[in-house]
Amino acid sequence: MTSYNRVVLAGRLTRDPELKETEGGIALAKIRMANNERYKNRDGEQVERTCFVDVDAWGKQAETCCRFLSKGSAVLVEGRLQLDQWQGDDGQARSKHFVRADRVEFLDPKPADKADGEAAAVEADNMPF
Repeated sequence: MTSYNRVVLAGRLTRDPELKETEGGIALAKIRMANNERYKNRDGEQVERTCFVDVDAWGKQAETCCRFLSKGSAVLVEGRLQLDQWQGDDGQARSKHFVRADRVEFLDPKPADKADGEAAAVEADNMPF
C-alpha cells in the first residue's frame, strides 16, 4: 500500500515563534497556530471550532519566521504530519502530533516597519519555485 503524508493549513499564530538551535547549529522555529472552522449545526446556529497545531520549521526558514512573524500573524503552512513520543516524568508514555513545515508562507501584507529590501527577501523566500 502506498502512503501519502501532506498537510496544508492556514491560520494565525497564537504566540511569537520560539527560535532554538540544535547542537549541530541548525535553527528550529517552534510555531503554534490556530485554525478556525465555522459551520452551522443542525439547529442552524453558527458554530466555530478552533484547532491548535504545533509546527516546526527548520534552517533559514526558521530564522525568517522568527524575524518576521509574531503573535497574530496569518500564515499558510505546508508540510508533513509527524508523531513525537516520549516518557513523562511520571513514567507514562506520552505522544503528540505536529507538522514539520516544508514551506511557511506569510499571508499578512509586508510589515511597514521593515526596510523594502528585507520585505522583498521574505517574499522571495516564500515563492513556491
